[in-house]
Amino acid sequence: MEDRRVYLDNNATTPLHPDVKKVLKEAFEIYGNASSMHSFGREAKATLDDARNRIAKFINAQADEIIFVGSGSEANNTVLNMVSCCSAICDSTCKGRHQSIISQIEHPCILETSKCVQQKGASIIHVGVDKYGKLNMDELREKISDKTMLISIMMANNEIGTMQDIKTIVEIAHANGALFHTDAVQAVGKIPVDVKELDVDFLSFSAHKIYGPKGVGALYAKNGVPFCPFITGGHQERGRRAGTENTLGIIGMASAMDARAKEMIPEAERLVKLKHRLRDAIEKNVPDISFNGHPEDSLPGTLNVSFKGAEGEAVLLYLDIEGIAVSTGSACASGSLAPSHVLLATDADHERAHGAIRFSLGRETDESDIDYVIERLPAVIKKVRSMSSTYSNKR
Repeated sequence: MEDRRVYLDNNATTPLHPDVKKVLKEAFEIYGNASSMHSFGREAKATLDDARNRIAKFINAQADEIIFVGSGSEANNTVLNMVSCCSAICDSTCKGRHQSIISQIEHPCILETSKCVQQKGASIIHVGVDKYGKLNMDELREKISDKTMLISIMMANNEIGTMQDIKTIVEIAHANGALFHTDAVQAVGKIPVDVKELDVDFLSFSAHKIYGPKGVGALYAKNGVPFCPFITGGHQERGRRAGTENTLGIIGMASAMDARAKEMIPEAERLVKLKHRLRDAIEKNVPDISFNGHPEDSLPGTLNVSFKGAEGEAVLLYLDIEGIAVSTGSACASGSLAPSHVLLATDADHERAHGAIRFSLGRETDESDIDYVIERLPAVIKKVRSMSSTYSNKR
């Protein structure tokens, strides 16, 4: 058997970019605390400021609108928790607003945080999506009210890749006096994101989804919007996020952003072609399948496929034996036997949701990787289906 490894789980995390590796090695000597006044601290502070400027530029933000955090999940938690302390942070225009609106297909860190803030007295309203995962705009317009403080809708879904019309949703939010946040962890660095053009109030993103290090992310908070720190203590990040900054991680994040600025557009064009190559081959060589997500408004490298009569977990494990890494959905939900909440929200039945596999391509994916998957996948699906007690089209 060919000894080969193919990584198609880039939505879960990405390998470090070579440029990032090089920069990180050189940055090991910058160990001062950026809050210290001596030369070691000033060196770290200057490096931090430079990284903040470069990261801000990538999304067309001001440097003082970038708050460094430990992850995209922390950024999302920060924004969602602000609703529960709304009375302490808002002026008279926000009083009486205690409601947040989210979609049914948000990342678990949004859904689980929403449950917590409900226990603190905030109200959470869920809005549905269509069969492709696109937000139901009419339902959003019906459910928004003068009690709505925040609308939080992800820019691109981590499981099916569907992208939302963020600009229109922002217009709806602002027309009703609500703030708008988007979880853009899967979008920033894969598609162009301009916070000024979109007019978002808050935006979350992360380094490890775009070939940077794990353990560092950022929250964009538009100047002038209400803000309540999630982690309190010291004065770091202008008092908006306590804790000594992860200088090394932030340096790596800025380097990853620099690489994205050069590579993102040509890479996206290449990944779309590879995704279509994979999609067409699966459609031709594997019967009884269905593709999930929007056929056009989708992330360049994300393809989600349901295989009738084949459990997703079994398919994942047999592909892993062949050296192919894929996912059954969000990495943060791995280990759960529950069907994908995203697919169920698109009206997929339990069998379709259980049989879904996510292929997420990245900068290191090439044609030979796709061809290898095409070669091995049909036999894997046939094997898994042969063990199924419900699949009726065994061949």
